[in-house]
Amino acid sequence: MDTEASLEVGSTLKDWLSGGPAEGEKMTSSSGFGFRDHLGSLTGISFAFIVFIVVSLLSMVPARTAQGSEETSGEAARVMALETLWNQAEVDKDIRALSQLIPDTFIYVDIDGSLRTKSEFLESVKSGTEKPSEIRNESMVAHAYGNTVVVTSVYREKGIVSGKHYSRRGRFTDTWIKMDSGWQCVASQSTLIEK
Repeated sequence: MDTEASLEVGSTLKDWLSGGPAEGEKMTSSSGFGFRDHLGSLTGISFAFIVFIVVSLLSMVPARTAQGSEETSGEAARVMALETLWNQAEVDKDIRALSQLIPDTFIYVDIDGSLRTKSEFLESVKSGTEKPSEIRNESMVAHAYGNTVVVTSVYREKGIVSGKHYSRRGRFTDTWIKMDSGWQCVASQSTLIEK
């Protein structure tokens, strides 16, 4: 067995959402290096490997869902893992990854009540004045309804805006729908709890 080939990871988020690359297709990181080349640096681990770890860990914890079936619990856990990936993509300003999580019809209601489309949301992440260094969810709950999962959670965000440090705590509600390409968030709403 070729251990280098078996340890290389790093596909696109789209591949992961749709079940991965075709059988036999070699998965490598965007830099072209294999997993072994990244072991020395946690920041060098590819996005896809982080996806794998998060989904593996969350699938071991039963998700709180409106319907109690095993299949529903697995889908809710997968969506909660995508929520965590969303946070990291925002911190990294990874517009490509975020774009794969939301459809063209995406609607976002920000903490100030402003309404944004997909393109406006992605532009605010890419070029906005806020530079988040950390976004993490607390007490996330997912309710599954057929091909739809509604996630509510409290989040904490830290970063820099206009040269000054900020810290805020808010609550969000995200609505995810399972489409042909996989799970996508069709609507997101955030409310500020405290600065």
